[in-house]
Amino acid sequence: MDFNLKNDLCFFDLESTGLNVIRDRILQIGIIKYFKDGREPAELEMLINPGIPISAEAMAVHGITPKDVANKPVFAQVAQQIFDFIGNADLAGYNISRFDVPLIMEEFARAGLDFDVEKRRLVDVQRIFYKMEPRNLKAALRFYCDKEMEDAHDAMADVRATIDVFKGQLQRYDGVDHRDDDGNVTPTPIVNDMQALHDFTQDTNAIDVTNRLKYNEQGEIVFNFGKYTGVPVMKVLEQEFNYGHWILNKEFSVQVKSIVRKLMKEFEKR
Repeated sequence: MDFNLKNDLCFFDLESTGLNVIRDRILQIGIIKYFKDGREPAELEMLINPGIPISAEAMAVHGITPKDVANKPVFAQVAQQIFDFIGNADLAGYNISRFDVPLIMEEFARAGLDFDVEKRRLVDVQRIFYKMEPRNLKAALRFYCDKEMEDAHDAMADVRATIDVFKGQLQRYDGVDHRDDDGNVTPTPIVNDMQALHDFTQDTNAIDVTNRLKYNEQGEIVFNFGKYTGVPVMKVLEQEFNYGHWILNKEFSVQVKSIVRKLMKEFEKR
């Protein structure tokens, strides 16, 4: 099956030192890039020295040890290569919205590169799966493709499995209506169109991938954590402008800091 693309599309997966998208680091990256002009997909795969310890929990999952990455480049040495390979492509993968996208954004930021996702379509294959058939990647591959997962938690193996699952989803749900949690039925959103799939898999109220900011019913940007949960950011800045500086100096994602910084500048112009 050929994907209906308006932009290039990169499927990617990361293996890491742990699950904290701000503190942890990338160990392995696998990318398969599909081109809108129809030429053969390109692949990029590499192991990366994280420069920090790998948690025992992470090693138990992906099996990558300090010895495996001891002589590999650090992310800063390969950041430009990865950045250029992805280019302006849309992004796709399994659970990328909550983990892979924010993690790679942090790594690029540390390397001095601004990896902007605001103008990219994000297609999270896990969200399609969870909305239609809640399971995990191994079960998804079995369900959609009648295949058993091999080399699970190897980045490139996971990318290939995700692509197979995505193709299976497009075929299985072609013409199938969607029923939401309230029982409302809508025409199938699972079509071979990346914009439609982006719209279907995104949380329309979420603003940043770490879910620290969101829109309220009035369309205002509000905090989604801490003592100001649900309070519009601009209202907080009016009452306690230094709260914005506190966020900029604490352990929040580069995306959250960028949004808060823009809002602070807007507030100062009033």
